[in-house]
Amino acid sequence: MKINSASLDALRVGFKTNFQGGLGQAAPMYSRVATKVTSSTRSEKYGWLGKMPNIREWIGDRQVQNISEYDYEIKNKPFELTIGVDRDDIEDDTLGSYGPLFQEMGMSTAAFPEQLVWPLLKAGFTTNCYDGQYFFDVDHPVLDADGTTVNSVANTDGGAGTPWFLICSKRALKPIIFQERKPFEFVAMDDSKDENVFRRKEFQYGVDGRANVGYGFWQFAWGSKQTLDAAHYETARTAISSFKGDFGRPLGLVPDLLVVPPSLEGAGKAILSSQLINGGESNKWAGTAELLVVPWLA
Repeated sequence: MKINSASLDALRVGFKTNFQGGLGQAAPMYSRVATKVTSSTRSEKYGWLGKMPNIREWIGDRQVQNISEYDYEIKNKPFELTIGVDRDDIEDDTLGSYGPLFQEMGMSTAAFPEQLVWPLLKAGFTTNCYDGQYFFDVDHPVLDADGTTVNSVANTDGGAGTPWFLICSKRALKPIIFQERKPFEFVAMDDSKDENVFRRKEFQYGVDGRANVGYGFWQFAWGSKQTLDAAHYETARTAISSFKGDFGRPLGLVPDLLVVPPSLEGAGKAILSSQLINGGESNKWAGTAELLVVPWLA
């Protein structure tokens, strides 16, 4: 192949087409537990995650219920992926292996949020959220009905085994925030006069973007390292359904998603799919949530 502007333009278009093809093949899972938020600056503050007041009967003057502010901030980070194509491969027209490679680049780009969201969920037992407590903790501060006493509320029952999670996934803000500052964009350094071509005879193609993740409302998730069985599932389900916000406001949460790593798929199916248990008894938890098996939690 003769290397000139026309052939390099055609090559770039072909690689980008392969990339877009891979991008479209990925089926995102992260959106089940993460809300995507568009960022407009280096970082975003989420102090409003703190305390949401309750509607009250209007008797006498209005009572101003101040919303507590937390200094919770998610800072965007830059990320990139670059592939080098040897000039000799272009000249010799031995480019057959690059098509699948750029498809994989597209799939990797589409899957990138998974690599941020799921590890953060798993790290919730030892990582602080907006209220200064671990995301999964036993003493989240919540004000009682009169707004004077701080109660300690748990969204975990501890344990030392493989973690699993019960999620309320149908609210506007999910347990995890995926913050996107700059969507990933396909770029190229493929001018024959570029330094990388002159020094290393290498044409470079890549993607780059800016994003990060953080925690949303802890009330929307239960994390457990206990054995995944009917008893512990019931504990998680009862707790989430009973959560209240500040000032005694019932949150009305209905957990609908059981998230497990591949090693707990069988246990999850036993709870949610089996119609009969214990030799013939009806399984009261069958169909009460959807099972989501997440490879990134392995």
